[in-house]
This record gives sequence, structure tokens and C-alpha cells, in this order.
Amino acid sequence: MLTGLILAVELVGGFLSHSLALLSDAGHVFADVIALSLSWYGVRQAERPASSRMTYGYHRVGVLVALFNAVSIFAIAVVIFYEAYRRWLQPPEVNSPLMLAAALVGLVVNVFIAFWLRGEQQSNLNVRSAFWHVLGDALASVGVIIGAIIIMLTGWFIVDPIISVLIGFIITFAAWRILKEGFKVLLEAVPHQIDVERMAQDLQKIPGVKGVHDVHVWSISPELHAMSCHVLVDDMRMSQAQEIREQVETVLRQRFDIEHSALQMECQECAENDLFCSLKPCSPDEDHEHHD
Repeated sequence: MLTGLILAVELVGGFLSHSLALLSDAGHVFADVIALSLSWYGVRQAERPASSRMTYGYHRVGVLVALFNAVSIFAIAVVIFYEAYRRWLQPPEVNSPLMLAAALVGLVVNVFIAFWLRGEQQSNLNVRSAFWHVLGDALASVGVIIGAIIIMLTGWFIVDPIISVLIGFIITFAAWRILKEGFKVLLEAVPHQIDVERMAQDLQKIPGVKGVHDVHVWSISPELHAMSCHVLVDDMRMSQAQEIREQVETVLRQRFDIEHSALQMECQECAENDLFCSLKPCSPDEDHEHHD
């Protein structure tokens, strides 16, 4: 509702004052409205339980929403750059007092929303995408305010498209960060804060663990990490192996923030005993031989 208020104020102010910078900010606010709505949807979807068809649940709905938000920011930036180029060639007269007043309203409300989202965005990519939408818009409002003051003092209407280009670069940078992080999750890359080789070394220091291989670490969502591996131990009773498994899970949880792990305990080395292994699809011939 607050974001909708900013949108109305900046749209009216932008058209009446003929300020591209203010209209650019309004375009970004419109993206904020979409981003916040989709972020709310993504958070709600992530709360849905796992099922036989979606065994990991719906955590990645939020990642898809974040990617959509990032692409929308890029699209808005392209429009801003195009209009700034047109106004650079022929700067229109701008009503700077009205431009200043509308930007001040936008700044106050955006700072309030950014402060509200600040805590949650640190651990949730979906909310972070909305946070960067709002923060970028707050920074854009600051730029519009500075531009309005310069125009009031000097009459340099060329400042308006210059401020618009700066706004475009600010939101493009934010979009790139979100896009890059979202793609890493979809590609199941190792989370940036986890050193897999150090993790394997720490696990091999646990009493009873002779080796660790076939390690896979990925993110289900930016705040939810998972890991699977083979753990080589001596031939022992199941109860003894369970004690080792619990120690491994404790290390993973406390040192590497991995809550979900799938551990294959074995007492014989695999044919391929590398720390990392390449996944290969099972050929029809191999599958046939296996069943025979």
C-alpha cells in the first residue's frame, strides 16, 4: 500500500513536472510493487510441505521469483537509458520544485520499507530481491532530489537525464547481483561460504572416519543447503556406524550450516574414490545387464 502511494505521487509529479528522473523512479517503484507482491507469493509457496511430486518442497519458487524481479529491473533500466538519450538531445523544461517535493515523499516511504525488510533479506534471496528494489528506489530518490536542487539553482535541465542514467546503473547493478546468485542456486553450485575441501578434511578428523568421497554440496534455496557423500569406515555394527554418522551431521550443521545431508556409510572403497565424481547417466545396456 505504501509503495502504491509512492507510485501515484511520483507518476503524477513526473508528468506534471516533465521530469524523466522522477518518471524513472516511478518506473522502478512500479517494479517494486510487482517485486513485493511476488516476494510475498514466493515466501508463502516456500511454506508448502513436500509431496510425492515435489520432494524438496517449493523453496525454489522464491528463487524463480527473484530471477523474474531481476529481469524486470533490467527491462526498466533499458527504458530509462533510451528516454535519457532522447532527453539528452533535447532537454525539456522541468518544474524542479514539484520534482523535489514528489522525490522527498518517495524517499521517506522507501527508507521506511527498506528498514522493515533489512533483517529478513540477509537470509532470503527472494526478500533480498525486493529489498534491493526498494533500496535502489531510495537511492534513486536521493538522486532526483539532488537533481531538482541543481535545476532550481542553475536552470541546467540537462541534469535530469543525467540523474536518470545514474538511476539506471544503480538498479542494473542490483539486478545483476540477484541474477547471478539465483542462477548459482538453479545450477546447484556450492554455496560461496562453504569450502568443500576443508569440509572433507574436517570430516576425516572424526574418529572412525577413514575417508570421504563422492561429495556433492548444493543449495535448495540460498538459505537452505544440502550435502551428500560416501563415508568410508571400518566394518562394524550398525549402531557404531550410527554414532559416526551423528558426529558427521553435527560437524556439517555447526561448521558449515548444512541441515540436510544424505550419508552413505560403507566399509569398502568404491571403484571411483575421488572427492568429486562426475555423474553419468545409466545406459540402457547397463540397465539391462543389471536386471539380468
